[in-house]
Formats: sequence, structure tokens, C-alpha cells
Amino acid sequence: MGVLLDARRAPATGTAGRRWWMLAVVIAVLALSNVMSNRVLPTWAYVPWNVSVAVLLLVLARAGGAGLGAVGLGVRHWHRPVAVGLALAGLTALLFAVAMVLPATREAFIDRRVQEWGVGGMLYNTLVRIPLGTVLLEEVAFRGVLPALMGASPAVRWRWGPVLGASTLFGLWHILPSLGMNTGNAAVADALGGSQLVTTVLAVVSMIAAGIAMCALVRLGKGIKTTILLHWATNSLGFLVAWLIIH
Repeated sequence: MGVLLDARRAPATGTAGRRWWMLAVVIAVLALSNVMSNRVLPTWAYVPWNVSVAVLLLVLARAGGAGLGAVGLGVRHWHRPVAVGLALAGLTALLFAVAMVLPATREAFIDRRVQEWGVGGMLYNTLVRIPLGTVLLEEVAFRGVLPALMGASPAVRWRWGPVLGASTLFGLWHILPSLGMNTGNAAVADALGGSQLVTTVLAVVSMIAAGIAMCALVRLGKGIKTTILLHWATNSLGFLVAWLIIH
């Protein structure tokens, strides 16, 4: 049990063949989940579906030889990733507060897609839907399970192949969510002239870059708890700022 919980252990202890088979299954599960979340499931099912998928990915990773430590969720060494994550979340909150009051950056937060939400909806999105429905699955998948099954977890050791592979898949993961952004966000519409193709390409490229940066932060914090906290702060505070500006 200690081997599974120690983030300093090697990311994959099973055979290479089993690991690659599990990697293929994980990618297939993520592709199905992406379509289900964005095109099929009702709104209420988003959180339970994505939490279930995150748990399934951890089971598949274990079957491929990557335990909790290998995917960056080691229990014995939690102080550093949590401390680094909280520091980054605090810095994000400060930057968002400054951006919200400056006219030059305030417009970038205007997103008409938050208009439909009242106070209850805002609290649900920032405290439940985003952290459990979005952040947990994406960090487990793209900063934990995929790099580990590709041969190296950023929480344990850095290898460009797994980092680039997982980050590229993270970029492709955002194709469906990018649809409609060219009209929903005023700043995006003004900058890109309402082109959906350009919006999608930029979304994919920017998310690949973000994925690499997040892997680097996993390395810094020695665990994906760091990026879970930062990702939650970025998405939830971004939603909150957009909601406050519109309402």
C-alpha cells in the first residue's frame, strides 16, 4: 500500500503492453465522455457523470500499473502540493480583482452565457459544477493519468513526450466547449471577428500551452493537488467575475 501512496515512486510498475492498452482505453473513455458531457447529457448529470469518469480513470490507471502516487495524488506527501496550490489560487484571485476594476481588461470577462444564472446558479457553478464537474476530471486525466500511462508523471519526473502527448489531448478536449465562444464572449467576438474556426484553433493551441504550463506546476508542487486548486480558482473566479459584471 505504501508503494501506491508514495508520490516519489515510479509512475508505471506494470508491463509496457498492459500500460499502453490501458492508455488506449483511457483515451477512448475521454473521447466518449467529451461528447456525452457537451452534447448528450442533461445539465444535472454533468457533475455525477464527470466524477464517475474521474474515478474510472484512476481504476484504469491502477490496472495499467500507475497507482495514486504515480498520478500525483499521493496521500503521504500532501503539504507541498496543497501549499503551492493555495498560493497560486491566492495570486489568481488578486489578479482577477485587479482585472475586474480596470476598464482595459474588464471587457474580457463579459460572457453572455452566465446571464441565465441567478445567485443560486452562481454558487452551484463556482462551488460544485466547476470543481467537481470540470476541474477534478481534467486534472486527474490530463495531469495525472495520461502522463503516467505515457511513461512519466510530472509529479515524479519530467519527460517531454508524456507532457506533450497529454497536453495535446487536453487541447483537443476543448474543441466542443469552444463552439459558441465566438459569439458568447464579447472580447473574443471583437478580436476574432466572430470566426468559429479561428476561435476553435486558438482555443486548442492555447489549451495545449496551458496544459504544458500546468504540468510544470505539477512538477513544482509535486502533485496534481496544486493544479486542482489553481484550476478551480481560475475557472470559478473567472465565472464569478463575469457574473458580477453582467449582474
